[in-house]
Amino acid sequence: MLSLLLYYVTMVNSENFIKRLEKILQFYGLSASAFADKIQVQRSSISHLLSGRNKPSLEFVLKVVKAFPEVNLYWFLNGKGAFPDESTESLSPTPKFSSKTKSTPPVVSGNDNKAIDKIIIFYKDGSFQSYETNRNAK
Repeated sequence: MLSLLLYYVTMVNSENFIKRLEKILQFYGLSASAFADKIQVQRSSISHLLSGRNKPSLEFVLKVVKAFPEVNLYWFLNGKGAFPDESTESLSPTPKFSSKTKSTPPVVSGNDNKAIDKIIIFYKDGSFQSYETNRNAK
């Protein structure tokens, strides 16, 4: 199985692979840098893949598939299959990451005089939004 997978990685059509990689980034709402951080590879390796300078390594492909269960291995390698992977529909999607933060949280009424530090809203599409207090403001 490993030798077959190595064969596929070396035979990947770079131009189409780049399009699939870009589709993954768009689906999860990630920048190339955030994606690299998520799969624990150097940011430059994503840049080199997207520019067509380098082909994906087996390690890279396996890290993507492990970090994002909705990515079908064979779709990622050769465009056959589906993305997101239909067999993972019953699983909850990997959250899309949002860098949107607001400095003032919503006002909450109550008798407690506790200060709110952070509120996170999770949406059904797997995305979320984070609201944090501005700790420097008084």
